[in-house]
Amino acid sequence: MRNAAGAPAEDSLIEKKSEFIGDACHIETLDEALAFVQAVRDRHPKARHVAFAAILGAAEGSAKERMSDDGEPSGTAGKPILDVIRMGKLTDCVITVTRYFGGILLGSGGLIRAYSTAASMAVKAADVERIVPMRHYRIVLEYPWLGRFEQLLAQAGGNEEGKEFTDRVTMRFAVPSANAQDFEMRVREAFNARARLSRL
Repeated sequence: MRNAAGAPAEDSLIEKKSEFIGDACHIETLDEALAFVQAVRDRHPKARHVAFAAILGAAEGSAKERMSDDGEPSGTAGKPILDVIRMGKLTDCVITVTRYFGGILLGSGGLIRAYSTAASMAVKAADVERIVPMRHYRIVLEYPWLGRFEQLLAQAGGNEEGKEFTDRVTMRFAVPSANAQDFEMRVREAFNARARLSRL
Protein backbone atom coordinates (compact mmCIF):
# COMPACT_ATOMS: atom_id res chain seq x y z
CA MET A 1 0.00 0.00 0.00
CA ARG A 2 1.77 3.02 -1.31
CA ASN A 3 0.76 6.23 -2.98
CA ALA A 4 1.33 6.92 -6.66
CA ALA A 5 4.88 8.12 -5.93
CA GLY A 6 5.77 4.82 -4.23
CA ALA A 7 6.00 6.22 -0.69
CA PRO A 8 3.77 4.98 2.17
CA ALA A 9 0.30 6.55 1.86
CA GLU A 10 -0.67 9.24 4.38
CA ASP A 11 -3.64 11.45 5.29
CA SER A 12 -4.77 13.26 8.45
CA LEU A 13 -7.67 14.89 10.28
CA ILE A 14 -8.18 17.25 13.22
CA GLU A 15 -10.67 16.20 15.88
CA LYS A 16 -11.22 18.64 18.79
CA LYS A 17 -7.71 20.05 18.41
CA SER A 18 -6.05 16.59 18.32
CA GLU A 19 -4.37 15.70 15.04
CA PHE A 20 -4.64 12.09 13.83
CA ILE A 21 -2.23 11.12 11.02
CA GLY A 22 -2.86 7.82 9.23
CA ASP A 23 -0.05 6.02 7.37
CA ALA A 24 -0.47 2.80 5.35
CA CYS A 25 2.32 0.64 3.98
CA HIS A 26 2.77 -2.76 2.28
CA ILE A 27 4.71 -5.32 4.34
CA GLU A 28 6.02 -8.83 3.74
CA THR A 29 6.83 -9.76 7.37
CA LEU A 30 5.65 -8.72 10.83
CA ASP A 31 9.19 -7.49 11.51
CA GLU A 32 8.74 -5.06 8.60
CA ALA A 33 5.49 -3.88 10.21
CA LEU A 34 7.23 -3.17 13.52
CA ALA A 35 10.11 -1.43 11.73
CA PHE A 36 7.58 0.79 9.91
CA VAL A 37 5.88 1.67 13.22
CA GLN A 38 9.26 2.60 14.68
CA ALA A 39 10.06 4.74 11.62
CA VAL A 40 6.75 6.61 12.11
CA ARG A 41 7.59 7.13 15.82
CA ASP A 42 11.01 8.48 14.85
CA ARG A 43 9.34 10.90 12.40
CA HIS A 44 6.93 12.15 15.10
CA PRO A 45 8.97 12.30 18.34
CA LYS A 46 6.52 14.76 19.96
CA ALA A 47 3.38 12.73 19.23
CA ARG A 48 1.52 11.34 22.25
CA HIS A 49 0.54 8.00 20.64
CA VAL A 50 1.38 5.91 17.56
CA ALA A 51 -1.26 3.15 17.49
CA PHE A 52 -1.14 0.52 14.75
CA ALA A 53 -2.56 -2.68 13.30
CA ALA A 54 -1.11 -5.12 10.76
CA ILE A 55 -2.36 -8.19 8.91
CA LEU A 56 -0.14 -10.58 6.99
CA GLY A 57 -0.89 -13.71 4.93
CA ALA A 58 -4.70 -13.49 4.76
CA ALA A 59 -4.64 -14.30 1.01
CA GLU A 60 -3.13 -17.71 1.83
CA GLY A 61 -5.70 -18.34 4.57
CA SER A 62 -3.24 -18.12 7.48
CA ALA A 63 -3.55 -14.51 8.63
CA LYS A 64 -1.23 -13.18 11.32
CA GLU A 65 -2.37 -10.01 13.10
CA ARG A 66 -0.71 -7.47 15.38
CA MET A 67 -2.10 -4.32 16.96
CA SER A 68 -1.33 -1.82 19.70
CA ASP A 69 -3.29 0.97 21.40
CA ASP A 70 0.05 2.55 22.41
CA GLY A 71 -1.24 3.93 25.69
CA GLU A 72 -4.77 4.86 24.58
CA PRO A 73 -7.62 3.20 26.54
CA SER A 74 -7.88 -0.49 25.62
CA GLY A 75 -9.77 -1.12 22.37
CA THR A 76 -9.99 2.53 21.30
CA ALA A 77 -7.06 2.70 18.84
CA GLY A 78 -5.50 -0.56 17.60
CA LYS A 79 -8.83 -2.42 17.29
CA PRO A 80 -10.56 0.27 15.17
CA ILE A 81 -7.51 0.34 12.86
CA LEU A 82 -7.57 -3.48 12.60
CA ASP A 83 -11.31 -3.36 11.82
CA VAL A 84 -10.61 -1.00 8.89
CA ILE A 85 -8.08 -3.50 7.49
CA ARG A 86 -10.48 -6.43 7.96
CA MET A 87 -13.50 -4.63 6.50
CA GLY A 88 -11.45 -3.63 3.47
CA LYS A 89 -10.41 -7.30 3.05
CA LEU A 90 -6.79 -6.12 3.01
CA THR A 91 -3.68 -8.11 3.81
CA ASP A 92 0.11 -7.72 3.90
CA CYS A 93 -0.17 -4.18 5.21
CA VAL A 94 0.34 -2.08 8.31
CA ILE A 95 -1.57 1.07 9.23
CA THR A 96 -0.39 3.47 11.90
CA VAL A 97 -2.35 6.38 13.34
CA THR A 98 -0.23 9.02 15.06
CA ARG A 99 -2.00 11.28 17.55
CA TYR A 100 -0.87 14.75 18.59
CA PHE A 101 -2.98 15.47 21.69
CA GLY A 102 -4.84 18.78 21.51
CA GLY A 103 -5.81 19.06 25.18
CA ILE A 104 -9.47 17.99 24.86
CA LEU A 105 -10.48 14.46 25.91
CA LEU A 106 -12.52 12.68 23.25
CA GLY A 107 -13.96 9.79 25.27
CA SER A 108 -13.97 6.18 24.05
CA GLY A 109 -16.49 6.72 21.24
CA GLY A 110 -14.66 9.80 19.96
CA LEU A 111 -11.30 8.00 19.99
CA ILE A 112 -12.68 4.96 18.14
CA ARG A 113 -14.22 7.21 15.46
CA ALA A 114 -11.07 9.30 15.07
CA TYR A 115 -8.67 6.32 14.82
CA SER A 116 -11.02 4.50 12.44
CA THR A 117 -11.46 7.58 10.23
CA ALA A 118 -7.71 8.30 10.06
CA ALA A 119 -7.00 4.66 9.15
CA SER A 120 -9.71 4.74 6.44
CA MET A 121 -8.26 7.96 5.03
CA ALA A 122 -4.80 6.36 4.81
CA VAL A 123 -6.28 3.41 2.90
CA LYS A 124 -8.07 5.77 0.49
CA ALA A 125 -4.78 7.59 -0.14
CA ALA A 126 -3.06 4.28 -1.01
CA ASP A 127 -2.80 2.34 -4.25
CA VAL A 128 -4.31 -0.99 -3.17
CA GLU A 129 -3.26 -3.98 -5.26
CA ARG A 130 -5.01 -7.31 -5.55
CA ILE A 131 -3.06 -10.41 -4.46
CA VAL A 132 -3.67 -13.41 -6.75
CA PRO A 133 -2.36 -16.78 -5.51
CA MET A 134 -0.60 -18.54 -8.41
CA ARG A 135 0.34 -22.13 -9.20
CA HIS A 136 3.69 -22.61 -10.98
CA TYR A 137 4.36 -25.13 -13.73
CA ARG A 138 6.83 -26.39 -16.31
CA ILE A 139 5.81 -27.90 -19.64
CA VAL A 140 7.72 -29.54 -22.50
CA LEU A 141 6.13 -28.99 -25.93
CA GLU A 142 6.73 -29.81 -29.56
CA TYR A 143 7.31 -26.63 -31.59
CA PRO A 144 4.01 -26.84 -33.58
CA TRP A 145 2.04 -26.92 -30.29
CA LEU A 146 3.47 -23.68 -28.89
CA GLY A 147 0.89 -21.29 -30.37
CA ARG A 148 -2.06 -23.37 -29.15
CA PHE A 149 -0.52 -23.67 -25.68
CA GLU A 150 0.10 -19.92 -25.41
CA GLN A 151 -3.56 -19.37 -26.32
CA LEU A 152 -4.69 -21.69 -23.46
CA LEU A 153 -2.30 -19.94 -21.07
CA ALA A 154 -3.70 -16.49 -21.97
CA GLN A 155 -7.31 -17.72 -21.56
CA ALA A 156 -6.44 -18.96 -18.04
CA GLY A 157 -4.92 -15.59 -17.09
CA GLY A 158 -1.46 -17.14 -16.80
CA ASN A 159 2.00 -15.56 -17.05
CA GLU A 160 5.02 -16.94 -18.88
CA GLU A 161 8.15 -16.97 -16.67
CA GLY A 162 10.75 -18.29 -19.11
CA LYS A 163 11.38 -20.44 -22.22
CA GLU A 164 14.22 -22.74 -23.32
CA PHE A 165 14.55 -23.91 -26.91
CA THR A 166 16.20 -27.26 -27.69
CA ASP A 167 14.71 -30.01 -29.83
CA ARG A 168 11.51 -29.06 -27.95
CA VAL A 169 10.26 -25.98 -26.09
CA THR A 170 10.42 -26.00 -22.28
CA MET A 171 8.38 -23.24 -20.65
CA ARG A 172 7.97 -22.14 -17.04
CA PHE A 173 4.76 -20.31 -16.25
CA ALA A 174 2.18 -19.54 -13.56
CA VAL A 175 -1.62 -19.72 -13.56
CA PRO A 176 -4.01 -18.23 -10.97
CA SER A 177 -4.74 -21.02 -8.46
CA ALA A 178 -8.49 -20.54 -8.96
CA ASN A 179 -8.11 -21.45 -12.67
CA ALA A 180 -5.47 -24.16 -12.29
CA GLN A 181 -7.66 -27.27 -12.27
CA ASP A 182 -9.62 -26.21 -15.35
CA PHE A 183 -6.39 -25.19 -17.10
CA GLU A 184 -4.75 -28.59 -16.47
CA MET A 185 -7.81 -30.35 -17.89
CA ARG A 186 -7.78 -28.15 -21.04
CA VAL A 187 -4.08 -28.83 -21.60
CA ARG A 188 -4.65 -32.61 -21.30
CA GLU A 189 -7.56 -32.42 -23.77
CA ALA A 190 -5.69 -30.21 -26.26
CA PHE A 191 -2.57 -32.39 -26.42
CA ASN A 192 -3.98 -35.85 -25.59
CA ALA A 193 -1.58 -36.04 -22.62
CA ARG A 194 1.43 -35.83 -25.03
CA ALA A 195 2.70 -32.55 -23.49
CA ARG A 196 4.60 -33.11 -20.24
CA LEU A 197 3.10 -30.73 -17.67
CA SER A 198 4.58 -30.70 -14.18
CA ARG A 199 3.85 -28.57 -11.10
CA LEU A 200 6.77 -26.74 -9.54
